[in-house]
Amino acid sequence: MRPLTEQQLLQILPNARPVAGVFVPALNRAMARYRIDSPVRRAAFLAQVGHESGQLRRLVENLNYSAAGLAATWPGRFRAANGQPNALAKSLERQPERIANHVYADRLDNGSAESGDGWRYRGRGLIQLTGQQNYRACSTAIGVDLLANPELLEQPEWAALSAAWYWASNGLNELADAGRFTDITRRINGGSHGQPKRLALWRTGQEVLA
Repeated sequence: MRPLTEQQLLQILPNARPVAGVFVPALNRAMARYRIDSPVRRAAFLAQVGHESGQLRRLVENLNYSAAGLAATWPGRFRAANGQPNALAKSLERQPERIANHVYADRLDNGSAESGDGWRYRGRGLIQLTGQQNYRACSTAIGVDLLANPELLEQPEWAALSAAWYWASNGLNELADAGRFTDITRRINGGSHGQPKRLALWRTGQEVLA
């Protein structure tokens, strides 16, 4: 299959114009390595990574939550019985590093909140790779030390390659082949957040890449 062109990328992700030139070659290398090598696979991949990354412009998770935002995103942790933000939410609001260390503590092989792992291994890359467990697995697969250098995922080459690795290792090529786009969203997002926008990007990608 021919490489993705900058013109095609911008037809699918028009807001990526400022970064398209650096991302197109990185995306082509990543897609070739992980067999995202048909129109249906590429349309689904570009739609999902496009949505997750704000059309390739956001490579680090934004954790600058208000107390209300914390309560809405993690109600089990930050919502009081009356539905309002609890005291913990109010104590953490607008403090991204403390929020990351709290919500990602003691999971995905991260240490306690005091370890700083939550912030160190917060979401990065085009699919927001998160947690020491995922950083370690991706490091082994793509051949760079993301545990020691997590900020590499903020660079186009590794942002794209980590996303393609995640895609292939979670069976998303096969789901794309079967047209199971909703299942792809669930596997990436854990739910259906932003699904109408993801679907719109997918349909555009199918038209452009057909």
